[in-house]
Amino acid sequence: MKNRASSGSGPSQRQLRVGELVRHALSDILARGDLPDPALTKVLITVPEVRMSPDLKIATCFVMPLGGKDTKAAIDALATNAKPLRGAIGRRVELKFVPELRFRIDTSFEEGSRIDALLRSPVVQRDLETDTTDSETDE
Repeated sequence: MKNRASSGSGPSQRQLRVGELVRHALSDILARGDLPDPALTKVLITVPEVRMSPDLKIATCFVMPLGGKDTKAAIDALATNAKPLRGAIGRRVELKFVPELRFRIDTSFEEGSRIDALLRSPVVQRDLETDTTDSETDE
């Protein structure tokens, strides 16, 4: 029987579900300011996604400070407070093992903006107009 993780079929339902549980717990902890670190209480941090490893022991948390400023400082502060955050998540989410937390900057907003700019570029607009006129003449 093939190992699902090596087949490249994407995350399992369990990985997705646990990732969402961890994301909600982490978002709640950061929003409430339950940590004593002033570096985390003075900035609002968004947690758009948490990806779990196949064994559910590592959670890669994609985060973005509000406004996208001081991303390095936010990642450093989160990494410094990973152990207390892990403990707080363990108290909120019922799991056999509380995952190790790793923090990365979320680039999905930048990627979405880049794709939006590409779709609005004159070259793509010209191609879209050509496709529309071709389909109208086919009818």
